Amino acid sequence: MTRAADIDVRPTTEAELADWHRAVNTGFLREPTLTEEQLAAREPWFVPGRLLGAFDGDRCVATFRSFDQRLTAVGGTAVPADAITNVTVSPTHRRRGLLSRMMERDLAAAKERGDAVATLIAAEYPIYGRYGFGPATTMAEWTIDVPRTGLDPRWSGPEDGGRIDLIDAPDVRKLGPELHERLRRTLPGAVSRDDLWWQVTTGAVLFFHSFKEPHYAVYRSKSGEVEGMVAYTSDDHWGDGKQPLNTATVKWLIGVTPAAERALWRYLCSIDWIATVKTGWRAPDDLLPHFLPDPRAARLTSQADWMWVRILDVVRAMEARTYAGAGSLVLDVVDGGGRYRLEAAADGTGACAATTDTADLGITLSDLATLWLGDETAVRLAALGRVREERAGAARVADALLRTSRRPWCPDLF
Repeated sequence: MTRAADIDVRPTTEAELADWHRAVNTGFLREPTLTEEQLAAREPWFVPGRLLGAFDGDRCVATFRSFDQRLTAVGGTAVPADAITNVTVSPTHRRRGLLSRMMERDLAAAKERGDAVATLIAAEYPIYGRYGFGPATTMAEWTIDVPRTGLDPRWSGPEDGGRIDLIDAPDVRKLGPELHERLRRTLPGAVSRDDLWWQVTTGAVLFFHSFKEPHYAVYRSKSGEVEGMVAYTSDDHWGDGKQPLNTATVKWLIGVTPAAERALWRYLCSIDWIATVKTGWRAPDDLLPHFLPDPRAARLTSQADWMWVRILDVVRAMEARTYAGAGSLVLDVVDGGGRYRLEAAADGTGACAATTDTADLGITLSDLATLWLGDETAVRLAALGRVREERAGAARVADALLRTSRRPWCPDLF
C-alpha cells in the first residue's frame, strides 16, 4: 500500500484527462473508459488548476473539480461561488486523507479568488459537514396518479388565454437560457447555467454512452411571452386489457409565473396514455399538489437535502442577502475565525462586521450556511443543540431577521 504522503495531489494536466475521467467514472460506478467523442465533449471542463487529482504513480486515484458559479441569495443578489463536483476517491485508496487535501487546496484558492461561498450536491450526507458545508436547500419529488387528480380529461389548453406549444432542441437552446435567468434572479438557491449545460441537456453534446431525447413543451402567456418550459420523457407500458399505464418523467420544468407552472403540470396530466407523472426534483414547498383538484393525487415519494453551502466570507455572504425586518444580532462563528455583528435595516439591507461585542448566538459555519438561504430556523437548530443561545430569545430574533416567505430551491444537479 502506497503511503498517503507519497500520493501526489496536484492539478491535472490536459495529457492526464483520460486517466482523470476514468477515475471519476470508477468512483461513480460508471463504465470506466470514455470514447474520444466524450472526452472531446468534456474539454470545456478543463480550466488550469480547477481539476485536481491524486496520483499514485501514473494512475489517478482521486478526483476533484470546481468551476465558477453564480448563486442567488435571498433578495436576488448573485454571489460568486466555487461550485464543487466530480469528487471521488477510488475504492483502493480510501481513508488516506486525499479528499481533505484536495478540499483544503480548492477552498484556499476560492478564497483567494474572492468567492463568497462554495457549493456542492452531496451524494452522501456525512462527508461534507467536517469541511464547513451545511445543507442549504431541500428537494422533493412527487408521483402524480393522473386518474385521481380530478382534472377534466377533455382539457385541451390553458384557461388564461395562454398556450402550450411543442418545441425542438434548437428552440430550447434559443429560449431556455433567458427563461432560466429570469427564474434564477428571483429564486434563492438557484445557480447559473452555462452554454454547455444547455448543449448537454438537449443532446447537442454527448457526455454519456446514451442519450434519450426528451419531449419539450413551452408555455406562452396571452401576450405571447415565454414564461415556462418543460422537458420530459415517457415509457411504453400497457396493462391487461390493453389499458395504458405509461409514465411521463419530468427532466426539468421552469416556470417564472404560477400560471406557467399550472399550465405545464396540467398539460403533462392531459397527455393521452399517461397514467403517472413523476415530477423530478422540485422545491419542498412546490405549489404543484395544490394545482390539482385533489392534492392527494400527488404523492410525495422523496424528500432530502440537496445543495450544500460553505460560507467562505461571512461578511460578504451576510451582506449579500436581504432581511425580513430591522434588528441586530451578534454571531460567534465558532469555527469561522471570528465574531460578527449583523445590523439589518427596515429596508431589508444588512451590514455585517467583525466585533468584540458579547455574542447572542454561537454557531458553526455549516449551521450558518443552513440558515443563510432560509431553509432552516435557528429555533429548530437550538432545539437540536446545534446553535447555542448566549442571550435568551436570540434564536427567535435570528428567525425574525432571516426568515423567507418561500423556501430556497436549487433546480440543478452539478
